[in-house]
Amino acid sequence: MTFTRAQLFCDRFGLRLPILLAPMAGVPAPALSVAIANAGGLGACGALLMTPDAIQKWAAGVRGQSNGAFQLNLWVPDPPPVRDPDHEAAIRTFLGQFGPEVPENAADGASPDFSAQCEALLNAGPPIISSIMGLYPPDFVAAMKARGIAWFATVTTVAEARAAEAAGADVVIAQGSEAGGHRGRFDADKAEREAVGLFALLPAVVDAVQIPVIATGGIADARGVAAALTLGASAVQIGTGFLRCPEAGLNPAWSAGLAATPPEGTMLTRAFSGRTGRSIATDYARAAADGPNPAPYPVQRALTQAMRDAATKASDLGRMQTWAGQSAALAQAEPAGALIQALWDGARALLNHG
Repeated sequence: MTFTRAQLFCDRFGLRLPILLAPMAGVPAPALSVAIANAGGLGACGALLMTPDAIQKWAAGVRGQSNGAFQLNLWVPDPPPVRDPDHEAAIRTFLGQFGPEVPENAADGASPDFSAQCEALLNAGPPIISSIMGLYPPDFVAAMKARGIAWFATVTTVAEARAAEAAGADVVIAQGSEAGGHRGRFDADKAEREAVGLFALLPAVVDAVQIPVIATGGIADARGVAAALTLGASAVQIGTGFLRCPEAGLNPAWSAGLAATPPEGTMLTRAFSGRTGRSIATDYARAAADGPNPAPYPVQRALTQAMRDAATKASDLGRMQTWAGQSAALAQAEPAGALIQALWDGARALLNHG
């Protein structure tokens, strides 16, 4: 049944391997998606910060160099943040210890136009659009279905999975708390308090819904793939495990940091963006735990932008935004096409199938 389920998923979505690249807003390099799609998996783009034109350009570029197997992903926006000028001033002062002085108006810029981004996703015509941080509004879901675009909804709890299925999701992506980057919890205030590990979450979600379930979070080698399929997943989604591939174009300091990070070397933090995410426990991330409470998303993201830019330019791991899952040290610095095939071959061997 394990391989039948995976094969049915692959047949439905035009894949040869039931392995997906996680959409990562900070790693939009098309080359990684091209390599994974051409090897039989599913590429991905985290379009959170992209303009409509950039979304269209990314999709056209990947489609022109691959078989067109990719997903486009957007965050479902939170309500507008409540601003507190005095508190933001304290955060700017704290951040001054780690990077350039933060201008008073650093967080005054407009966020991307979600409606315009949604329209761009539809116009790009991907086979799959995925969501995180909530559920798409009914009119957008209807527009996707009218165009034959599948909706993959990221969930972090059983209740969210049931809600996604009821809202029309074709597939749910069960994200365990091991995952690197932002947690997909619908309610931002509960993202850290209700952090369920993948191998507790996955079978519960599989039992709760009738649609296929993709497993993500802490999967970075063949053992993780095999375990997720055994627990009922139809496919797996991998983020951190692909970050050291040359096609990702990752900053060398970040790549080296992943290789040296044990599971306990990561932490959940709101210090970079205001939304809970899992990062390498860097000097800044640890210090921020004792600093001013982060501002809400996206205010905190804007306030930390200057520090993050300076750190990346200097390849200073201690101040960089270095998202990392708890299996970061398992990530291999190998070409993505070879790596995804090795993951699948290894999983099949472990499950005594070929």
